[in-house]
Amino acid sequence: MIPRTLFDHEHEEFRNTVRRFLAEECTPFHEQWEEDHLVPREIWQRAGELGMLNATTPEAYGGLGLDRRFSVIAVEEVARAGLSGLNGFNVHDICAGYFINFGTEEQKLQWLPKMASGEAIAAVAMTEPDTGSDLQAVKTRAVLEGDEYVINGAKTFISNGTNSDIIVVVAKTGNSGKGSRDISLILVEADRAGVSKSKPLRKVGLHAQDTTMVFFEDVRVPKANILGGEAGQGFYQLMKELAWERLSIGILAVAASQAVLEQTIDYTRERKAFGKPIIEFQNSRFKLADMKTEIALGQTYVDRCMELLLEHGLTPEAAAAAKLWCTELYSKVVDQCVQLHGGNGYMLEYPVARHYLDSRVNRIYGGANDIMRELVARTL
Repeated sequence: MIPRTLFDHEHEEFRNTVRRFLAEECTPFHEQWEEDHLVPREIWQRAGELGMLNATTPEAYGGLGLDRRFSVIAVEEVARAGLSGLNGFNVHDICAGYFINFGTEEQKLQWLPKMASGEAIAAVAMTEPDTGSDLQAVKTRAVLEGDEYVINGAKTFISNGTNSDIIVVVAKTGNSGKGSRDISLILVEADRAGVSKSKPLRKVGLHAQDTTMVFFEDVRVPKANILGGEAGQGFYQLMKELAWERLSIGILAVAASQAVLEQTIDYTRERKAFGKPIIEFQNSRFKLADMKTEIALGQTYVDRCMELLLEHGLTPEAAAAAKLWCTELYSKVVDQCVQLHGGNGYMLEYPVARHYLDSRVNRIYGGANDIMRELVARTL
């Protein structure tokens, strides 16, 4: 297949560091984290020491000031290792992007250094119980009273919900009726009066990833907590950052697809049926060949999208296409790999079964794939 050219020697050294950390300090404990529905905060702090958290944060704000390819490596290696509990790192990185690109100087200085070190964990609260991908329909409202906003509402499916110290909340701050102009992003400290969190949500998969509901009841925050200092900019800010979020999901999906394919190839070489390894049957070989080809095509597309992102040329439609195609592929690959494992593919001691549980949600979060199709269709 075509060799990748996206990374240089420095990137690969970072990849080796990440792999060692995941293998030695995360993989042996991930099963316990699944039972706890939480990744311990000390793991976050250790990841911060290694530069895995917000590597792209400028040095002036406690980061390493590296390019976005280092974020790609973190996403890929977490996916490759099957450590879905650490997907919260990517959410944290996405939150950092809001601060870096739109935050006031005070907001950056207050939060980015602590986020880069893992001392403070960030979450973004978009989805509500009655609204999904339609962000203009959110009901959480922030009403200005003097120099404070009073926030009321509920959010669900919040990654890093339990661990979160700072929450980027999507709320309505206006009544113009113009939809997007009424949306703001508000920074809410998780320990403020009126903020409460549910117990971890019982999900089909991603059991180690911290996911909760978050409730806001007469929560008061200073007017200065509006991201960027100006109300009504939230929808624009979301749209600018969603391109990276959706591309990162595509990157995760391709890396996870490659991992589960490699695991399945190894399994079919060892497992025998009718006196010979499963991989020697033409049906198995052709299925594996098809998957290898499609994964290679997906990898080439997301790498090209990354090149465009680095050149500030990635369009929302291209990112939506990456998220759409790669997550559909991930589900397809996992389903076929489970079949090639036979009964063992349904046993959680095999990685492919964990992929089966964890993969499905990729077609939903970050904007449901039906919405991604709509975004692409608008370019027809």
